[in-house]
This record gives sequence, C-alpha cells and structure tokens, in this order.
Amino acid sequence: MSSARHPIVLAITGASGAPYAVRLLQQLVEQQVPTWLIVSNHGFRLLATESAIPDLAALRAQIGGEGFDRWVTVFNDHDRGAAPASGSARSSGMVVCPCSMGTVSAIAHGSSRSLVERAADVALKERRRLILVPRETPLSLIHLENLTQVTRAGATVIPAAPGFYHQPERISDLVDFVVARILDHLDVVHTIGRRWSGDDRATAQEAL
Repeated sequence: MSSARHPIVLAITGASGAPYAVRLLQQLVEQQVPTWLIVSNHGFRLLATESAIPDLAALRAQIGGEGFDRWVTVFNDHDRGAAPASGSARSSGMVVCPCSMGTVSAIAHGSSRSLVERAADVALKERRRLILVPRETPLSLIHLENLTQVTRAGATVIPAAPGFYHQPERISDLVDFVVARILDHLDVVHTIGRRWSGDDRATAQEAL
C-alpha cells in the first residue's frame, strides 16, 4: 500500500500508449492510491482504438469496479473549475500518460485551455511533481524545445521507450517497464518490472 497522503492526478490524452495508462491506473488502484482521473476527448478515442475501452464504464470494468469506485475520482476535462484546477486542493503530483505533443506544448506555454492543462500548470506553480510520458517519433525541433521548456519549469519527462536488457517475452513486459519507472518517480511502492542488478549482466552474457 502506498503512503501517499494526497491524491495523484492522472491525465490521459491522445498520444499513442493507452496500455501504459490502463496499467498505471490498475497499479494505482491496486496500491490503494487515491487518484484524480482526467481523460480528454482524444484520450477516450485513444482508449477505444488501442485498448477496446470505449467509455468510462468500460474503463471501470477493466480496472475493477469496486477498487475503481473506492480510489478513483473522475473529473471532466472541460471543467476548469474542478479541484485539480486549484493550487489550494492538495495533491501528491500529477502524471500525464500518455502525453500528446499538443499537451506538452500547452503546458510549456501555460495556455491552460482544459482541466488537464490547468492541472499541470498548477503542479508546476505549486512546485509539485509533474511527470509527462510522451510517445512521438521522430521529434521535431518544436517538440524538443517544448520538452526542454517543461523540464526547465520542473517537470520530469519519461518517454514511453521501454528497454530490452531485461529480455521481455510479452508486450505486457514492455508496458510494465515504463509503468514501473513512472511509479518509482511517484514514490509508489510496486512489484512490477525487473530491477537491474550485477547478476543480470552475467545472465545476459551467458545467454549469448
């Protein structure tokens, strides 16, 4: 169980990478972390396209209804007056997973046109952790400059780029690699993914 005292804000936007978002939400619920969930319109389209989750009811069923109801509070992305939009509403930080380059741009320039963007703006101004998980390739100079800008402002960028040194056997292993790194940076205790050790190097050499 996590020791997080305040909720974590989880935003799902329209970049490719729905399995990361679903797995992350599953882990937050499993670890009993209060979660404020915001899904953009493009985020719902992404969930439907990549994970066959067409709406909130299907997402609730995928996560597990009882745990979802207990630990997840859902906010409408159009409601810029909701709790995540205010710095006085305490949180343990925010993660945007996956994070579209349009969302990165909005955060970098403080446009705050939606609740996702405003909540990220709040995380930065309140000096709370903000984790962005982009999935885009190749990256244009504009993308790189925006990612640099948000990093300078205090955000942590964790690209959805899984490693292969742990010799993954399933797609779920690749998903867990990225989600485990996100959870580490949120200070959420978990047991997914393999951690590197000196013994791993010897095992890899023996396999060659």
